[in-house]
Amino acid sequence: MAPSDTTDSAPEHAADGARGPAAGDGAGGAPDSAPVSTGITGLDPHLKRLALVVVIGTIMSILDTTIVNVAIATLARDFRAPLSSVQWVSTGYLLALATVIPLTGWAVEHFGAKRMWIISLALFLVGSALSGAAWSIQSLIVFRVLQGLGGGMIMPIGQSIMASAAGPQRMGRVMSVLGVPMLLGPVLGPVLGGLIVDTVSWRWIFYVNIPIGIVAIVLALRILPGHERLTAAHKLDVVGFLLLSPGLALLVYGLAQAGQGSPLSVWLPMVVGAAMIAGFVLHALRTKITPLIDVLLFRNRSFASSAVTTFLFGGALFGGMLLLPLYYQVVRGQSALSAGLLMAPQGIGAAVVMPLAGRLTDRYGAGRIVPGGLLVAVLGTLLYTQLGAHTSFALLAVSLFVRGIGFGFVMMPAISAAYQTLSHVEVPRASTAINIVQRVGGSIGTALVAVVLDHQIVTQIHGLAGGLSGVSTAPLAERVRFVQPLASAFGHTFWWVVGMTVVALVPALLMATRPPGLGSAPEMSAATLVE
Repeated sequence: MAPSDTTDSAPEHAADGARGPAAGDGAGGAPDSAPVSTGITGLDPHLKRLALVVVIGTIMSILDTTIVNVAIATLARDFRAPLSSVQWVSTGYLLALATVIPLTGWAVEHFGAKRMWIISLALFLVGSALSGAAWSIQSLIVFRVLQGLGGGMIMPIGQSIMASAAGPQRMGRVMSVLGVPMLLGPVLGPVLGGLIVDTVSWRWIFYVNIPIGIVAIVLALRILPGHERLTAAHKLDVVGFLLLSPGLALLVYGLAQAGQGSPLSVWLPMVVGAAMIAGFVLHALRTKITPLIDVLLFRNRSFASSAVTTFLFGGALFGGMLLLPLYYQVVRGQSALSAGLLMAPQGIGAAVVMPLAGRLTDRYGAGRIVPGGLLVAVLGTLLYTQLGAHTSFALLAVSLFVRGIGFGFVMMPAISAAYQTLSHVEVPRASTAINIVQRVGGSIGTALVAVVLDHQIVTQIHGLAGGLSGVSTAPLAERVRFVQPLASAFGHTFWWVVGMTVVALVPALLMATRPPGLGSAPEMSAATLVE
């Protein structure tokens, strides 16, 4: 469908109170009465075309969250840099994702969802090209941050485009469609990264984004709705941005320094970061303009419980994704490609249940689906707490498959639950908040398990300094001697992943247990949804 086939998608609905758009408005001009297909997702052809555009764009951003994990050792060797520095290639990207999300609503309101979608894709491609051409570990980290600044806007804008076209009755199914790249991406990333590192060069783990991104931009130009009537009612919260974004970065940086730097280098950034975040909360409660995050949303029990669940889930998911390839490569001696393939069962398990999870959420409510998914994820992770030097690959694959099934019943049902009890005016602000929470959870979870792993390695292997860096630089004969203690270090670290998943059960039990009611909220434009 070309842009000329679409109707206006104005953000003016946010100012209209309870008035919803007329039939035929919305993100793609699909009327409310459009027939619903009986396919696996239950979505009409218009929504499927939008989903194609959004999924292609989002999967690039999500793939690059973990695609470098299997290349960490190669990067350390090529740049002659310690692992404590190389890890920022991943952490910096995650932090950039979280940092730019608050700007998304303001940018969409002023420039339009379609235009900002294309700009974010283009910025992501520039960062990818520069990352592939990096000449030092410092330049690679900087370019990865640039890449993340583009990638951070892709997911919230994509969610907005899809949710505005679907309406609340089909929210669970739509979120499940978007959830496929979110759960497959972290698994396909290591597989693709391992294949490229083993057969070509680590530089192509970034260059591979370029042709995919070009296709995504061309499809967006042809399919996404255009001719948006823009408004300028929303002023950018500059003070809030200067408090929140650096505060988050400092907090995670301080956590990542634990065990590597002096106490001052750990506590100073963490305290300053926490103070800046607290300052943002006070500012958001008092400011007369629209804050970057509407903290009053957390008075809504369903939204608050969904946000906390999403935060802890993000930590467990991305923390585990950091540990898995390292265990297979460092302890079991597998190649980068083999390590990526051994992680594939998690994505397969998630893909199997994602469509079912969406339909069950629409019928029964997230409060009856998410807690069960978390329990299954815990069961699937427990075997990894007992890792040894010769643990059966078959058992690990089955366990990872079960873990993926559990996560498939958690991620998008939890996110959709955050929207279902809010008015259409509140949903745009909720979209910003929930995406920030998810990315920050992933950043903190990744930094936390990296610190715990280094500490466990030093504890399990007496006389070894430097944690994982010490393992990589030790002579081969020495590494063979401490393979079993090293496996135990990974097993102990996985208990922290289990712990985050178990704690997530508490807020999950507070989610709404009723399904979204028909007509509970009007359909919204993409610009309004990410306000």
